[in-house]
Amino acid sequence: MKNIAFLLLACFSCLSCEQSFVSQPSQDQFLDGTITGLSSAELSQFLKGDAAVNEVFTRQTGLGSTFVGTSCINCHAGDGKGHPFTSLIRFGQIDETGNQFLNQGGPQLQNRALPGFLPEQIPIGATFSKLMPPAFTGLGFLQYVTDDTILAMADPNDMNNDGISGTVNWINIPYYAIPHPNAISQSGKYIGRFGKKASTFSLFQQTITAYNQDMGITSAYNPIDHYTNLEIDPEVSTNKINDITFYLKTLKAPIQRNQNDAVVLQGKNLFEQVNCAGCHKSTLTTGFSEIQPLSYQNFSPYTDLLLHDMGNALDDGYTEGAAKTYEWRTPPLWGIGLSANSQGGNLFLMHDGRARTIEEAINFHGGEAVNSKNAFDDLTSQQKIALLQFIKSL
Repeated sequence: MKNIAFLLLACFSCLSCEQSFVSQPSQDQFLDGTITGLSSAELSQFLKGDAAVNEVFTRQTGLGSTFVGTSCINCHAGDGKGHPFTSLIRFGQIDETGNQFLNQGGPQLQNRALPGFLPEQIPIGATFSKLMPPAFTGLGFLQYVTDDTILAMADPNDMNNDGISGTVNWINIPYYAIPHPNAISQSGKYIGRFGKKASTFSLFQQTITAYNQDMGITSAYNPIDHYTNLEIDPEVSTNKINDITFYLKTLKAPIQRNQNDAVVLQGKNLFEQVNCAGCHKSTLTTGFSEIQPLSYQNFSPYTDLLLHDMGNALDDGYTEGAAKTYEWRTPPLWGIGLSANSQGGNLFLMHDGRARTIEEAINFHGGEAVNSKNAFDDLTSQQKIALLQFIKSL
């Protein structure tokens, strides 16, 4: 009798397991996950970085006193784009002479505060911009595009007469953002490649800045508490900064879906035909990386990492580095088809989330992109559907 009862229990257990089994989605359906080819030691560091990205800070662990979010994942759910509710506001710089409001909380607004403290307010007279948090994925590939490659794509005087004149944002870098051996400098400045205005040099710099400006967390590299403006002991370890930087470098690139679909292929051809690829470059190549799977790799981010004049509609009166108020770095399009997954099921595109569809985002393009926008507008309805379907596949 006991044996029969045991067998029945085993059968019910197997049935329960079978009924509760959920198949894993394919790799092209989500953004997080590692690049292939990491060693066991590298995978271990990736997991440490993953844990650090998900860490929630409190008053006891260094949060604040004023801040934007309590963790990295607050703004980058599933390593994807942020939502308008998690947007950042940066303020205080109107031209390349620099930010005149650094002594009043600039360049970033900390709009939340611990009990007993007041959140920051935008100072009177300060220009500002609302910025959507970007997706994390594929950043390591962008990190290792060589400076030579970026400069080769730049055409500040539009020598090829295509109406596109991408430029580099030459920026001052902090002491800890050590340039790589082949970095190119101009008058002591280096090429920015991350951020809406290409105002950040590297993922290491971005990690340190995000800890300090987003969460009010000090480090050995940035020990200044932005609320008191005093130097305090580090609240996050250097090891943790290194782990998150490694995590950001080794997240996989988004994988295109339905690559062989006839409509998607037609849309890809139209994307080239209307010269969207003039800025959204379909293929780039990395240089040497100490992380072997990132070395000398071809990848498809659909960006040139350059600044472009985007016209009056996107001129928000705020800038960073040497970028003009109407200039924006070409955002990578890869992963755009999965953006809604981290944005509450809806799309919020452009630098501030103003566009709710891909077509609306295209129609906000002006300046250097106006010819491509007009060419898109001239397409037939069926051709527009194909081009949009291609973009959604990225």
